[in-house]
Amino acid sequence: MPRVIVDVMPKPEILDPQGKAVHGALPRLGFAAVTDVRQGKRFELEVAAADEATLAEVHKIAATLLSNPVIEDYSVRVDS
Repeated sequence: MPRVIVDVMPKPEILDPQGKAVHGALPRLGFAAVTDVRQGKRFELEVAAADEATLAEVHKIAATLLSNPVIEDYSVRVDS
């Protein structure tokens, strides 16, 4: 069965306290190369077919249920 991945991330202008917490912990753990961290969500949806109609439905699901369009952006892709 095809799998569709929906990644949800805070919009760039939205503060990300979880990402900031991770970023703050990295140097204390000895990781100095990372300059910023943003934390989001990933959803994996198994679908019967990854055709245009199904992907349009997944976009609707992402916009209405999986993300808050006021503060989050999402992307949809088919996992190969």
